[in-house]
Amino acid sequence: MGWLPSRLPPRRSSATLLAWAYAVLVVYASLYPFGPWTWPPGLSARDLVGLPWPKYWGGFDVQANLLGYLPLGLLLFAAAVRSGRGLVAALLIGLALPPALSFLMESLQYFLPRRVPSLVDWLLNAGGAAAGVLLGLVLYLPGGLTRWQARREHWFVPHSAGALALLALWPMGLLFPAPVPLGLGQVLPRLQELAASALEDTPWALQWEPGPLPDAPPLPPGLEGITIALGLLAPCVLALSVARPGWQRLALVFGAAALGVLSTALSTALNFGPQHAWAWLTVSSWPGLALGLGLACILCAFSRRACAAWGLVAVCALIALVSEAPSDPYLAQSLQGWEQGRFISFYGLAQWIGWLWPFAVLAWLLALLAHRDT
Repeated sequence: MGWLPSRLPPRRSSATLLAWAYAVLVVYASLYPFGPWTWPPGLSARDLVGLPWPKYWGGFDVQANLLGYLPLGLLLFAAAVRSGRGLVAALLIGLALPPALSFLMESLQYFLPRRVPSLVDWLLNAGGAAAGVLLGLVLYLPGGLTRWQARREHWFVPHSAGALALLALWPMGLLFPAPVPLGLGQVLPRLQELAASALEDTPWALQWEPGPLPDAPPLPPGLEGITIALGLLAPCVLALSVARPGWQRLALVFGAAALGVLSTALSTALNFGPQHAWAWLTVSSWPGLALGLGLACILCAFSRRACAAWGLVAVCALIALVSEAPSDPYLAQSLQGWEQGRFISFYGLAQWIGWLWPFAVLAWLLALLAHRDT
């Protein structure tokens, strides 16, 4: 076995956090719309141990089930290796856990009238996870994971797994269209609507209008540009708060800007058609992007602790401005097509990530500033 790369030293890895996040995605996509839960007529408890062979399936279902579990197998294998487990243990974890999760999800679909359990889906999920493990093995044998660890240690300080996981989730949050380009975190109006609905017809009923109305005037161009700048600045300061000093800080800033622009273009293309992919680049967007990129470049010269402190200011301001932005009636009409289509489970999860991502960044930056050795 001398041809195998040496076991990596145990260390908290962003692959572990991403594996948990992706498992949540799988559960969300498998059980949406989470009701109504009913016991199927004629189903006995003994029938739950097996899955039926479907009467029909389409090409999209085959691709979605096969590719959907591939990242989970890869992430579990990488997380096991990075945590210090041996190759055999990592292979068993990557090959056993995804099929077990898939079988549980398919079995629970018996109780959801809008979902159909399928043995083919389970086989495809298991095959996709195995392909992910194989991909991880291909990267592991020539020392690819070892080189990735060395590269990560060169670019980032220890204990940066949480920040890297949040940075990896940021593009997914951008796939659900924001009220302002790069403007994630518009969850406060939804919480107000939920509170108003829960307290309706009670002595504690809310006396204000919950959240911006669809026909409310849009943000002035200046505020819209500032919101876009803050939306770009948020991931940049998160990366700078865990980045080592050096030229790589500028590379991270420009990489985040390119990723944000491309993710927003992809989101616009998915909703309004490929011909409108760059329609969001308006007279307010260009100055906002330039301002956010310029501020991020200036912060490259600051300490990690200072970047984290400025990050708290930027993210709080982003949440405040995005909460005042009105919803887009054309966007709402476009989303009805998604809600009636096959991507609603994925799209709903992207929406939740977009809503909660800034608050997770706030929690991470606060925890970082709480450590005196930052």
